Amino acid sequence: MLVKLAWRNLWRQKRRTFLTASALALALFLSLLVRTLQEGTYQANIENSARFYTGLIQVQHPDYADSLSIDDVIATTGEVIVPIESNSNINVMLPRIESFALAASAEKSKGVVVMGVDPEKENNYSKISEKVTLGEYLTADDKQVLVGEGLAKFFNLSVGDELVLYGQGYRGQTAAGLYRIKGLIRFPLPQLDNQLVYLPLKLAQTLYSADGLVTSWVLHTKDISQLDQTVSQLKASYGDKYNVRDWEDLAPELSQQIAMDKAGGIFLIYILYGVVGFGLFATILMMTLERQREFGVMLATGMLRSRLLQLIAIESVFIAVIGVMLGLLGSFPVLTYLYFNPIEITGESAQLMRDSGFEPIMPVLLAPYLFVNQIFSVLTILVLSLIYPMLRILKLELVSALKGGAHAH
Repeated sequence: MLVKLAWRNLWRQKRRTFLTASALALALFLSLLVRTLQEGTYQANIENSARFYTGLIQVQHPDYADSLSIDDVIATTGEVIVPIESNSNINVMLPRIESFALAASAEKSKGVVVMGVDPEKENNYSKISEKVTLGEYLTADDKQVLVGEGLAKFFNLSVGDELVLYGQGYRGQTAAGLYRIKGLIRFPLPQLDNQLVYLPLKLAQTLYSADGLVTSWVLHTKDISQLDQTVSQLKASYGDKYNVRDWEDLAPELSQQIAMDKAGGIFLIYILYGVVGFGLFATILMMTLERQREFGVMLATGMLRSRLLQLIAIESVFIAVIGVMLGLLGSFPVLTYLYFNPIEITGESAQLMRDSGFEPIMPVLLAPYLFVNQIFSVLTILVLSLIYPMLRILKLELVSALKGGAHAH
């Protein structure tokens, strides 16, 4: 009976029902728009910076993170790659040697970062060849190197010139080599541009006397949402034998930047919830005051206060369902459009992103958990908005309510 009565009450006052449902729908629409854009942008940033340098996950020797030593290396075959190859979430695995050396030319010398990579795989992953500004990109059997533009400028070198690399190899052996520069590469990060030397993996292994060894396996998951699960699986497979590090551990500054931005975004969402919540509260309170006479008649004809409160609660549930449905119906077309046609960033910011090899867009993330969270948040606002009107009904004085007094307590 209460459900029927509640349903009829809704459509007796169509304007009132529509007003409240619309306030809910608007809250849901706005919060979904903000959150999907936020999360989409974070994912794109993580994805881009991973491809740019660190990868999403790295598997390393347990001591390498602290020592950064060429002695703490792992194999390119055998037990280390079995868990990687058998994990269906991983779609990219790159072998890398990363170490330090002293670069010298003529009278000058400088400490550099040496990256030994599989040229073809690395290019498929991070499009390094697009950053080559002069000369050519590497091939697997090259005996030549790629050098950052800043570093080439420091030594006053260009394509075809030679560079000496000198350092310490595996197990204390001397690492020394003279290499011709095949190409210059531009990195948007000055610290990398000024000290980066790329070698084909075989050449780097020869230089460091580390045949069949790498400092890390760089991995990428098919979907970033599978990252935590993949890291846990790898850690379980390896135990203490190898160290599994995710992008937050590999690039803590990016992780902090995203955390700060997220805090700002969540603050914005709370302001939005506050504004919408006050609007919703005002609408519900106005409806309650408008209906005091109706409530008075119900109480006078023998309806229990508890039943009356149940009736209001059922009406609110109906309104909530209608509001959520309207909100989702309004959100889906807009979010789907933005998913396939992301907002483009223009001006200097766009140029900066292009230079970094990123697409200047603001993508949206359509993940079920975002929808569930926002629906839950909006319904929580509705419940909070109902508390005061319900208390008013609980304390309603029958006589003044029947008189239709707007000032009934």
